[in-house]
Amino acid sequence: MGYFKIQLQSLITGNDGLCSGIPQLKLRPCSNHTNKKPSWKLTIAVFTSSAFLFVALVFALCKFHQKSGKIKADLQIPVISDKYMRVSYAELSHATNGFSSENLIGAGRFGSVYKGRIRDNGNHMVVAIKVLNLTQRGASQSFVAECETLRCVRHRNLVQILTVCSSIDSLGQEFKAIVYEFLPNGNLDQRLHQHIIEDGEQKTLDLLARLCIAIDVASSLDYLHQHRPTPIIHCDLKLSNILLDNDMVAHVGDFGLARFLHQETDKSSGWASMRGSIGYAAPEYGLGNEVSTHGDVYSYGILLLEMFSGKRPTDSEFGESIGLRKYVQMALPDRVRIIIDQQLLPETRGGEEGTLNSGSIRDMRIACVTSILQVGISCSEEAPMDRPSISDALKELQAVRDKFHMHFSGEGASSFR
Repeated sequence: MGYFKIQLQSLITGNDGLCSGIPQLKLRPCSNHTNKKPSWKLTIAVFTSSAFLFVALVFALCKFHQKSGKIKADLQIPVISDKYMRVSYAELSHATNGFSSENLIGAGRFGSVYKGRIRDNGNHMVVAIKVLNLTQRGASQSFVAECETLRCVRHRNLVQILTVCSSIDSLGQEFKAIVYEFLPNGNLDQRLHQHIIEDGEQKTLDLLARLCIAIDVASSLDYLHQHRPTPIIHCDLKLSNILLDNDMVAHVGDFGLARFLHQETDKSSGWASMRGSIGYAAPEYGLGNEVSTHGDVYSYGILLLEMFSGKRPTDSEFGESIGLRKYVQMALPDRVRIIIDQQLLPETRGGEEGTLNSGSIRDMRIACVTSILQVGISCSEEAPMDRPSISDALKELQAVRDKFHMHFSGEGASSFR
């Protein structure tokens, strides 16, 4: 035992910080509190780290909230941003007198268009309001397509979108509408086929007016087909989708079937299979081919033939075996005076038709229309790759217009109505 006592004493020698333990060691009692203060450097380091982590967490939460809110807004109303006016269902209903038939100015496969007056920055503005028929299959996809297309394009020959409304109507049903600028001279179909009477006189489009409109439409398509980063295909070009402003400048509208080139679509919706209207849709679309700029060129070619022959592509007189294109093609180039819209030829007064001046004007008009119809035939070739680009067609029509001006300079277009 004495041996172990000596060993214990030697083990604790020099360990002055030891406390408590067994009684035999005779150590001082341990204190419950320490008088040693934490290092001030450690305190500052802990405080700084905590503050930094707190600020980083708050910043991350704010960014996440901002991003999620933006995504939610984009999904609900695709085109609304600060540059667009805000309108409600109640405002649109009031603007159109409850969407009354008196304000109805047109109807299509996906909805109806009404004329209305809305207030913007204290001023009243006349607008065209397209109300989607959401019970129609494909109408919702049409709404999205039109919004997505028109919010990223800007051209003098395209209809301008002012705003959209995605809300609930007075019956609690889903409501979607697109608001456009109002173009007072209606659409091209009305001007060519419905014989509009103004001030007791029938208003018809003369040769130069039709040629300028054709150039306007080609210009808009050229812009769409060269759009960056992705070309846009209209997919439903026809006379009723071409609107005219106060100066008879053409604006292409109704982008309900439009899509970006090589755009992925939900084929189960049915909207993806809609690729134009009867008589205007390219033949390859009937085989299920992907939409392309060639399809728009085909529709444009048929549109040219209709504008200058005065015949609809769906007229029953052609029959299934002929059609408008073949009807015109068989008349080129020697029998154009037979199939031309007779309103484009100069009026005869008291047997003046046989005079040199009248005959010369008539021949030049026929030559002009012949050149235009040849462009239409070229654009509406059966095989897509045989059709010219819309840029080339536009250049040809501009050359025809320049030649027209050269022949009739000083005469004035109105004298040839």
